[in-house]
Amino acid sequence: MKPTTRGTLAAVVTGVAAAVGAAASPAVAADTVPVPVPLNGAEKSLGMELPEIGAELPLPKPGSPEGPRYVEGRLVPDRAVPQLPVRGGLPGADVRAPLPRLLGHDFDHVGVHAPASDLRTLGPGLAVDAPLTPPNPDNYGLPGLKPPQAGVVTPVLQTVPGAELGTGPGL
Repeated sequence: MKPTTRGTLAAVVTGVAAAVGAAASPAVAADTVPVPVPLNGAEKSLGMELPEIGAELPLPKPGSPEGPRYVEGRLVPDRAVPQLPVRGGLPGADVRAPLPRLLGHDFDHVGVHAPASDLRTLGPGLAVDAPLTPPNPDNYGLPGLKPPQAGVVTPVLQTVPGAELGTGPGL
């Protein structure tokens, strides 16, 4: 391959990599994706005020699992199939609906704001042990028999959701 062809190819590959990296960085940096619900057309065709609705969808981010733990007296490490952590969130919502002065002259809308909240999960894991004991010096170095052990490590789900309900002037 000629040096000019090699240089041109390197410049093209560098340009494509830079363009792909620039296009992917905004999506990777965002924790949630806003989802507006457009009701303007229905509002104009019906000739009345409709609620304003918006939502936030969180992006799940997988983490790295903890490796197996070696326990004394067991042939197979503890948690042979590790739990996979995933960070994400619960979806959020923002709804504001018109209220035709039912509560007085200062109240024109009712709104619910439920922001997206963090969510931490761990998938189920598996803990097994072989039906053999470690080598026993009293038995000429041969392992003994024991009942096999198998267990499922339960999944974990942690979050703290919240919401606000309010009324006020204007929509």
